[in-house]
Amino acid sequence: MDVYNVHERLLPVKASEAGALIDSLASDGDLLWPRGSWHPMTFDRPLGVGAVGGHGPVRYRVAAYVPATWVRFAFSGPRGFHGFHEFAALPASGAPAGGDRSVLRHTLAMAARGPARLTWPLFWRPLHDACLEDGLDRAELACTGAVARPARWSPYVRALRTFAR
Repeated sequence: MDVYNVHERLLPVKASEAGALIDSLASDGDLLWPRGSWHPMTFDRPLGVGAVGGHGPVRYRVAAYVPATWVRFAFSGPRGFHGFHEFAALPASGAPAGGDRSVLRHTLAMAARGPARLTWPLFWRPLHDACLEDGLDRAELACTGAVARPARWSPYVRALRTFAR
């Protein structure tokens, strides 16, 4: 099973400012990862190529990193996750280079093999989607001071979280 999953948020800031949110990942001043509601993103060292870590049972290493622009994480777990996820800060479509609008995008691309063929659609995807939308809410809050349409967890996500505890 091939998986391609994208979440993005239009932000009223320059791409470099949205990129600063990426740079804060897993730090004490993390402005992007929703660590209050979800397992925190942690690494064995500061964000940079070769750093190893993850969040909860999802494990990965930093495969590529361009400060204030893009970071890619290569999966090492759970079993059956073969691929990557990444954050990118991009100028908004139609905005001039250096303009005051950007898109913060998270992309997950992987081949789900073995048990992940079942666990991805039933368990991981709903939790992933809820976590990413919470993170994009944090990004919007950091950039604007408010969240226009806060994400809401579905009853299924709430049930999965209860079951996982």
